[in-house]
Amino acid sequence: MVTKIKLGEIEAEVTFKEIKNVHLSVHPPMGRVRIAAPSHMKLDTVRVFAISKLGWIKQQQRKLAAQERETSRDYVNRESHYVWGKRMLLTVVEKDQPPSVTVRVNKMVLSVRPGADRGQRHDILERWYREQVRSEVPKLIARWEKHLGVKVERFFVQRMKTRWGSCNPTTASIRLNTDLAKKPTQCLEYIVVHEMMHLLEPTHNARFVALMDRFMPRWQHHRQMLNRLPVRHEEWDY
Repeated sequence: MVTKIKLGEIEAEVTFKEIKNVHLSVHPPMGRVRIAAPSHMKLDTVRVFAISKLGWIKQQQRKLAAQERETSRDYVNRESHYVWGKRMLLTVVEKDQPPSVTVRVNKMVLSVRPGADRGQRHDILERWYREQVRSEVPKLIARWEKHLGVKVERFFVQRMKTRWGSCNPTTASIRLNTDLAKKPTQCLEYIVVHEMMHLLEPTHNARFVALMDRFMPRWQHHRQMLNRLPVRHEEWDY
């Protein structure tokens, strides 16, 4: 059950769960505020906590409001698409054979069956982007497992509408957003490290920040880079 509380002009959604710590998040595109709190915690205590974080909440909402959005894609010739941060011009080729995507310098060639519509072209590219992330992640995990002294049991790549990644410390598994294949590779590595760090520290507390500073000194630079880049054009679904 979701309970709504007012923080001045800001409304926050509170959900009580069987967790140890309070988790506060601000979600795109409009800066919706969500709080997950331990089931034993009183609502007034949650409200006091949220009020103490008002400055941070407003800062995150301003960032989301200012973030550039990608234009809607029609998957037609000479349309711009991105691969690992590089702009590509799309060329669509109709062939009576299995669909494929190839990249040549600054060109992305999308081969589709004759008559493939916008939705089918989108799905082909989405699957291709997912595979790009899947192919890069294992070597990043292997490298950082040695640095951090942790073990990732499983990783998943999927379309995620409100976050770049997530971690389940209980199962030692991480999830990554398909769209990371569109961003510079440093951004993918930052998200992988961020989620793996949660195997050492589940929350975003001072210890988590200190660990990130220690193992990836430029992590905030990578985060800022990711936040400055355009995000997917869509109606976000909660």
